[in-house]
Amino acid sequence: MHNNTCPCGSERAFGACCEKYILGYETAPTALALMQSRYSAYVVKNADYLIATTHESTRSLFSKDEILRWASENQWEKLEIIAFDATIVEFQAFFTGPDGEKYSHHERSTFEKVDGHWFYVDGVFL
Repeated sequence: MHNNTCPCGSERAFGACCEKYILGYETAPTALALMQSRYSAYVVKNADYLIATTHESTRSLFSKDEILRWASENQWEKLEIIAFDATIVEFQAFFTGPDGEKYSHHERSTFEKVDGHWFYVDGVFL
């Protein structure tokens, strides 16, 4: 369990923010909330949540082992939301790679709501 400020950048406690979605106590109410919780899931290395919140049409493109490798080998530093609307979130995630260099992952992600639950469909790297 993560007892500090939520990694998503909300400045709220993790337990009062993204953790409740990651642990399945609540479902993310918006695409933005899902995006933030997915970033937080990378920080806390919860690959099951990342796979479960990926749309079934693209879920087979991701593996638990690959997600865990990516999550573990990088030091996640900050999430910056650039723009969002009901189904699109543009963000930049800043991290230090295994080589000690600073990097950023800039993506415009598409989300879809199915039966009351938001799912990550795909993203375009920018």
